[in-house]
Amino acid sequence: MTTLVLADAHLVDPQRLKEGRGSVLVEDGRIADVVWGAAPPSPEGARTIACDGRVLAPGLIDMRVFVGEPGAEHRETLASASEAAAAGGVTTFVTMPDTDPAVDEPAIVDYMLRRARDTAIVRVLPAAALTKGREGKEMTEFGLLGEAGAVAFTDGTRSLTNARVMRRALLYARDVGALVMNHCEDRDLVGDGVMNEGEFSARLGLLGIPKEAETIVLERDVRLARLAGSRLHAPLISCLDSIEIARRAKEAGIGLSCGVSINSLTFNENDIGGYRTFFKLSPPLRGEADRQALIEALVEGVIDVVVSDHDPQDVETKRLPFAEAANGALGLETLLSAGLRLVHADRISLPALIAAMTSRPAEILGLEQGRLARGAPADLILFDPDEPWVLDKRDLRSRSKNSPFDEARLEGRVHLTLVAGRVAYAA
Repeated sequence: MTTLVLADAHLVDPQRLKEGRGSVLVEDGRIADVVWGAAPPSPEGARTIACDGRVLAPGLIDMRVFVGEPGAEHRETLASASEAAAAGGVTTFVTMPDTDPAVDEPAIVDYMLRRARDTAIVRVLPAAALTKGREGKEMTEFGLLGEAGAVAFTDGTRSLTNARVMRRALLYARDVGALVMNHCEDRDLVGDGVMNEGEFSARLGLLGIPKEAETIVLERDVRLARLAGSRLHAPLISCLDSIEIARRAKEAGIGLSCGVSINSLTFNENDIGGYRTFFKLSPPLRGEADRQALIEALVEGVIDVVVSDHDPQDVETKRLPFAEAANGALGLETLLSAGLRLVHADRISLPALIAAMTSRPAEILGLEQGRLARGAPADLILFDPDEPWVLDKRDLRSRSKNSPFDEARLEGRVHLTLVAGRVAYAA
């Protein structure tokens, strides 16, 4: 491996919420030294990269990514998702088990890891199904799946509605040290709803989804986690009521962590406008008051992580009337740039934003990545937070093109992505 000196960068240490001028030495795929305010000694034969004051931070860790492989490779493969991730500064992502077949057997986990090793240019960590076939009836073998390499357990876009099965899953997860991530959505309350329930849905003539479809499941899961004494991760929360539930749970010492989609932080229901299906998501985009509350909860620490909720859909499932279109939007390539909108608006500091995308997800998943510290894996990104650009969906590396940021003006662009000290992307 090449020895690298990344000199004269604006370092961001998400663990200590520290930023400032400095340099980083990379040797054998790991961070050998971090020097603040000066350049580290350059070993003989080292390659020096002049950062010219651009931001150098740990690579992003995305805890919610959907891929089509196996079963729907026309939507996305591990290879294409990894290329999109590297271009967006994501060096590690967790895949959801919404595949065909579902990731509910150790052999399928092994397949995902082998395919990622052979075709992906970033780190890919599979999450296994919470129940067999994602049908919500019978638990999967957490122990065997964990030994095979699964980092968490979830039924992806399907919520586990059976409280008895959910309690057993949390008890079993506690005993084997597993992480349960249940999608907070009551399918019966959602019914035929397609967007946030309220005045705007009535104006558009679309059936609404009440916030209670989310909060009822979250409240139940929190109580079951308290009963089981286990960890629980709410992968996506989207409204003020959910924030209050999460805040009370954390104050009570329940092992709850929460995620939020970058879409919920940057858009609201009004962006649906003239039935724009790229904004049809699950959970749905809420009102502006909820969006503002989510930002405040992220700053406060009630919300732990920000995810892309990358869910590629092809033309046949998106170019339909709004009520008939599939949920989902791309997000890997725009996660960082979209998050920087909050930094530019002075809503959150740069280190706090990076922490929600690096060190905090690493802590929840038990990873050694996500740190700017000596001995940590050299998964690093170099980006200019102020560089303006306009997204053209034709330039996206994902096989699908359903980005809600199509033709949007963005600021912040990745120039270099390193995974274990190797270049995965260079602008």
